[in-house]
Amino acid sequence: MAKQDKTVLTAEEKLRLLSGKDLWHTDDLDGKIPYITMSDGPVGLRTERTDENGNRITIPAVAYPSVQVLANTWNPEIAVKTGECLADDCRDRGVELLLAPGVNIKRHPLNGRNFEYFSEDPYLAGIMGKAYIEGVQGNGIGVCLKHFCCNNLEYNRLRQTSEVDERTLREIYYRPFEIACEAKPVSVMCSYNRVNGEYAAEYQKGFDFLRDECGFDGAVISDWGAVRDRTASAKAGLDIEMPYSEAGRKKLMDDFAAGKITEAEVDACASRVLALVERLKEMGKGKKNKRTEEERSAIAREAAAEGIVLLKNEGVLPLKGHEKLAVCGLYAKPDNAGYVSGGGSAQVVWKAPLPDLPAVLASRGFAVDYERAFAVSTIYAFTQDPRQALLNAAKADVNIVCVGTGSGTEFEEGDRLTMRLSDVQERAIMETAARNPNTVVVIFAGAAVDMSLWEDSVAAIIYAGFPGEGGFEALADVLTGKVNPSGKLSETFPCDPEDIPAVGAPRTAGVTRYQEGLDVGYRYFDTYDVPVLYPFGFGLSYSEFEYGDLKLTAEKGKLFVEYLVENTSVRDGKEVSEVYVRECAPLVHRPSKELKAFSKDMVKAGKCVKVRAELDFRAFAHWNEARSKWDITDGVYEILVGASCEDIRLKATLEIVDGEFRL
Repeated sequence: MAKQDKTVLTAEEKLRLLSGKDLWHTDDLDGKIPYITMSDGPVGLRTERTDENGNRITIPAVAYPSVQVLANTWNPEIAVKTGECLADDCRDRGVELLLAPGVNIKRHPLNGRNFEYFSEDPYLAGIMGKAYIEGVQGNGIGVCLKHFCCNNLEYNRLRQTSEVDERTLREIYYRPFEIACEAKPVSVMCSYNRVNGEYAAEYQKGFDFLRDECGFDGAVISDWGAVRDRTASAKAGLDIEMPYSEAGRKKLMDDFAAGKITEAEVDACASRVLALVERLKEMGKGKKNKRTEEERSAIAREAAAEGIVLLKNEGVLPLKGHEKLAVCGLYAKPDNAGYVSGGGSAQVVWKAPLPDLPAVLASRGFAVDYERAFAVSTIYAFTQDPRQALLNAAKADVNIVCVGTGSGTEFEEGDRLTMRLSDVQERAIMETAARNPNTVVVIFAGAAVDMSLWEDSVAAIIYAGFPGEGGFEALADVLTGKVNPSGKLSETFPCDPEDIPAVGAPRTAGVTRYQEGLDVGYRYFDTYDVPVLYPFGFGLSYSEFEYGDLKLTAEKGKLFVEYLVENTSVRDGKEVSEVYVRECAPLVHRPSKELKAFSKDMVKAGKCVKVRAELDFRAFAHWNEARSKWDITDGVYEILVGASCEDIRLKATLEIVDGEFRL
């Protein structure tokens, strides 16, 4: 595309650039410049088209694991591959801008969109989001990083204000955006809510942070319908209102004519829109697909396999290969993909056939008795028989119960009512487990689930998340031992949701107070010794790993952490090792420990690998509100290396004086 000089555009044309042409396209000024086509799709394209009758339809697409499953892989390479596949899907559909990924923090366990977000930890969310962006944009398609910022519940999201102090903003809620911006996303999407009283679409302080401190040089785009005052948002630095709004455009033009917005302010936004168009056209020029659709489906399966988390195993897994299996639950053989995926703008119409776990297991030589047993939350007398599930469980060697939530429970525009599964699902678990001690529970959900009623009653628990179209084959691989599980939790599973500070934080119809400050997720549970069901970073393997030989070295203002991970079992496996930092005697509140590095490594049976992590200034710094800058307090710091935030295997201390490491 030849560079379009904004000076050759009329004032009206510049103003037109500041809003979309319709639901999914930027304005092409009646063919004077190219337009951009956008699409939803953090876990698969949700491309809409109009059929011959004028009805809007969604085109089926490859369904990848949800973002929360990607995070549970703790593997940036998987995020890169998934991003590359999504870029191929976009190219097939003529999409140039993918409205993803979302790096919002999982502050509240009942947030209806938690399945779309990576983690409760800003470092993990930022690193995985950065890798996702590198995959998409490295393959010729732009991304729109979202939702900036502090959209952590769906409750009254169009109007409520998230009231957050500056230090918490910097260390928790801005941080994943800051890290993700290292991948140079071409655009960022603002959220719907207010931030400290200011609508996110008019949040100039936040936009300045992105541009001045994070190096963001792209365009800011509104979430669909998030703009309340088009002139105010343009003056704040929001470049494109989506979708087209006749009222918004008229206000902007009237206010420009009245001198309420200057030509320089309009030019600033228009320049960024033109730059976005040019950048996307150049980015896609000459690019060809990296993978066939079949190969993309294989990546979806690989990602699901690495993101499945084995939470409990009392020796029943992996299956030996000769067992008679009882399988029950709607989720084992859903008649709608929505039962194993989240709802809203992230929901994909599956191109692949609906999954069928009993058939997959039968194809691998197992004798399988399947009973639907329950619907999502009710019993329909003519379509399932819970008594038959009990009979099957009593006769089987291993009983597998598939439970979950789905798009009717987890979706955009609404929050979950409870972390509990429905009564009929809990009863199916407990009653079949009473007939068969070798009961395995598989959970299909997009966020933490309360297992307190039945966790002690079963032999094994697998958290499959929303694993996408390859997820059931991947699940069978894990159940049978073809794949050694290596996923770990990217969020804490509490014993009781009331243990989470955000659940009890003050909230009115208009204001949500983030009074817990930095104490989000494991930062709270660790600091105040509150027991949890399964901690952040936890996940079992069929292998066993030992850690040792921790060494610290300093060079050019950076600290290097080296240690060994040894596989002491007879089975090859991947291990996620996590590096945390603790300030031993802080002068300001610091959580007990904070994740600052991690590594996922394949370790052959009986072998060991050397891991080397790099920690920079920010790994030790806090936001000094008195000085409005990042600061490191002189003192003693502890480096903690573990298999989870609770399972710390190695420790070492160092001193920092005047910003220098003393080992």
